[in-house]
Amino acid sequence: MTIAEGRRIAVTKAAEDPKIQEMVDSCTYLKIPVHAELDKAYSRDFFQRGRIRVQIKKPDNTLHNPDIPNKMALMLKLGELIPKHVGRTKKDKDKEGGGGGGGAGGSHGGAGGAEKKGKGGKKRR
Repeated sequence: MTIAEGRRIAVTKAAEDPKIQEMVDSCTYLKIPVHAELDKAYSRDFFQRGRIRVQIKKPDNTLHNPDIPNKMALMLKLGELIPKHVGRTKKDKDKEGGGGGGGAGGSHGGAGGAEKKGKGGKKRR
């Protein structure tokens, strides 16, 4: 989907598959009041659960964070911060460490054998 088709920010500036908690943590880091609503769902994709509500301006119409004047600036900043989120960097390190150890030893072959339990034939009706 392109920006002309309704995309909010460019793919190059967006985070891949952002989670609610990552967005909440990033808004908290930016000192922007945020409230997560985990029971809400988007009507087009009902299985994508949750949304966040942010307050960019204070009641006296001043900004909470002068670097974030509007929703577009917030989305761009979240696109920068979410890939650097602690949960994502830990997962990336685990994937790198786990992938290297599994390929070097016999554990990879053992895991493959463990997956092929059972007869493996067609089920007859």
